[in-house]
Amino acid sequence: MAKRHRPRRGSLAFSPRTRARSETCRIKREELAVGRKIQGFAGYKAGMTQLILTDDNPHSLTKGMEIAVPATIIETPPLRVEGFRLYKDTNYGKRAVTEAWAGAAAGEGGGDLSAIDEIIKKADDKQALSLHLIASTAPDVVNSVPKKKHDLLEIKMSGEVEQDLEYAKEVFGKELKVNDVVKEGDFIDVTAVTKGKGTQGPVKRWGIMIQNAKARRSGKGRHVGSIGGWTPRRVRWRVPQLGQTGYQQRTEYNKRLMKIGDNGEEVTPKGGFIKYGIVRNEYVLLKGSVPGPKKRFVRISHAIRPHPKLGVPEIDYISTRSQQGR
Repeated sequence: MAKRHRPRRGSLAFSPRTRARSETCRIKREELAVGRKIQGFAGYKAGMTQLILTDDNPHSLTKGMEIAVPATIIETPPLRVEGFRLYKDTNYGKRAVTEAWAGAAAGEGGGDLSAIDEIIKKADDKQALSLHLIASTAPDVVNSVPKKKHDLLEIKMSGEVEQDLEYAKEVFGKELKVNDVVKEGDFIDVTAVTKGKGTQGPVKRWGIMIQNAKARRSGKGRHVGSIGGWTPRRVRWRVPQLGQTGYQQRTEYNKRLMKIGDNGEEVTPKGGFIKYGIVRNEYVLLKGSVPGPKKRFVRISHAIRPHPKLGVPEIDYISTRSQQGR
């Protein structure tokens, strides 16, 4: 009998699938968006809605027509610039050289950037230095998020350390708004921790096929056909098995920023978002879905993959229909 062949069921990507250590995501990629002073921002996921807009994609079959598009609202209150940290490239990777903190974070005397300025002036190879911005979120002004402790995060800058230092002197200890980082029509990447689903079996976790009637044991068949041969005498990591599903950091690329607004009533449905409430601060409207449940901390950063330049979309209607009956 001929051997049956088919592609593997279930992707082995993102293994091992363990729980994220923290909901405050860390962006470790080295790629930088050219011409951007700050590489990202942060907010909290509020929910989804529907837009009616004119399709401006030149390669779309519905170009110039009105289409319905799903969109996600992320509430983005201002970030406070707590400090800056200077890194240096070494044989063992990037190492922190020094840092400066502003206001109460630095103690009674406050902080300044003089130490960072001196190191940059004396450096022979300025390309080996990089400046990162340290910012804190404001969950206390977002009434829907049951959190009092501020999230502290590092955000990369342009990579030109002298220009970054000049910009740092302007925003040191001040608030940073989403308008200062991104603009309407931009494409951005979204990083968040996905929904946690606990321990699940291999069918849901890996997408394997359910066994047929003859191969079932105990009448269910939601298991793999074989966990391996006699040699080697161990179960390999490639064998799909049950385990932790979800609650893992993921990044989705090229999300179009449809709108930036400061009036939450424009997007809040009647009665508020289910399990979130009312949007009371600045917000961004992204096309499509975003990883994670509502109230989840979300980081946005400039897109690093090629994408078409489409400009600012023409939004005709934003649905504020009540979600309570759904």
